[in-house]
Amino acid sequence: MGLWQKAVTAFSRRTLDITKPQDWTGANDKPAGEQVTPSGVLGLSAAWACVNLIAGTIATLPLMVYRLDKQGVRVVAKDHPLYRILHDSPNSDQTAVDYIEFMQSSLEFWGNSYSRIVRSGEKPVSLLPIRPDIMVVDRNEAGRIRYRWSEDGKFYDLTDESVLHVRGFGGGPLGGLSTLMFARNAFGLAMATDRAARETFQNGMRPSGQFVFKDFLTPDQRTQLDERLLTKYLGAMNAGRPYIAEGGAEYKPISINPEDAQMLETRSFSVDEVCRFFGVPPFMIGHTEKSTSWGSGLAEQVLGFQKFNLRRRVKRIEQAIEKRLLTAADRAAGVTVEFNMEGLLRGDGAARAAFYKSGLNDGWLNIDQVCAWENLPPVPGGNINRVQMQNVPLTEAGKQPEPKPAQPADGPKLRVVGSE
Repeated sequence: MGLWQKAVTAFSRRTLDITKPQDWTGANDKPAGEQVTPSGVLGLSAAWACVNLIAGTIATLPLMVYRLDKQGVRVVAKDHPLYRILHDSPNSDQTAVDYIEFMQSSLEFWGNSYSRIVRSGEKPVSLLPIRPDIMVVDRNEAGRIRYRWSEDGKFYDLTDESVLHVRGFGGGPLGGLSTLMFARNAFGLAMATDRAARETFQNGMRPSGQFVFKDFLTPDQRTQLDERLLTKYLGAMNAGRPYIAEGGAEYKPISINPEDAQMLETRSFSVDEVCRFFGVPPFMIGHTEKSTSWGSGLAEQVLGFQKFNLRRRVKRIEQAIEKRLLTAADRAAGVTVEFNMEGLLRGDGAARAAFYKSGLNDGWLNIDQVCAWENLPPVPGGNINRVQMQNVPLTEAGKQPEPKPAQPADGPKLRVVGSE
């Protein structure tokens, strides 16, 4: 069983103090008659799709380490010890994608992500993820933030120097706000609506009704009637089967159908509510009831999702890593950590061609940079920026060419006849 499955299972079974946001499980409150737990929320297709989309997208972005060279140009620091940890594998069990996906999933539900930092001296050598449901965060006597948890038979009591803590939205020093806590009403309504729809179909689209008899039934007659209904008429497979009325029995439905109860509209509204909490446009998880699947409007929504949703999420991770994993010498050398979001911002072939042409003509791109973005090999002389006017090196722009000295004419001189 993986870390996420263990966290969901253990967190769903615990009953903790709701006065502590980081400890809230939903066990003390049942909005719409439903117990809101991580496993129950993940059972909602909209919640699963939103978390899967956000966590999967961020996890597949390359997490790069940069430094400034002697010329002040930012370059990829592949020789830095953090590069292999963040870009390739943070520990012996996970790839970078696995680790960041677990981190972001924890942030989306619990509002916090924790990892134990293993160091060799000052140099970090490994990041070990910690399930958010087992963590207790407070301050020690000296005022330092303290992290305590028990895992695999070992108890840990560490300060913030040894724990990478990424806080979610509204994050205070001790932790971010839990989506499970503040969205429990929306999640409970969605779960209750799904349960009502499930039971409705299970009962053959007739949630309830009554059989009217002119006379009172004997106990044996009631037993026979119950057995007959359960075996022949209950369930969606038996919907529409004609009922044989005997002894003056008459069936009268006392409930309305799902369309009249606006069950479908309620389920659609629940999808919108879940998407609103996670900040995901509904069409990105397949909910296109009120919008088309094509058009420039959707392209703008995708761009807005990248700018206003993903950007703030990746910035939290970047700053937490820089604060906790970079040394003073790293900061003095201009070392930074950043997700490479160029892949998400790439347009189609025509848009990229126009972008590259503008950069090459105006001199702020060179051919080798374009080749690298398109996964093509460099070309001779492609590392020189050029300008459009004469396609000369940028350093030579505006200079007048030096005049060439006159060369003596070669060949025999002509003799004019009669001049002697």
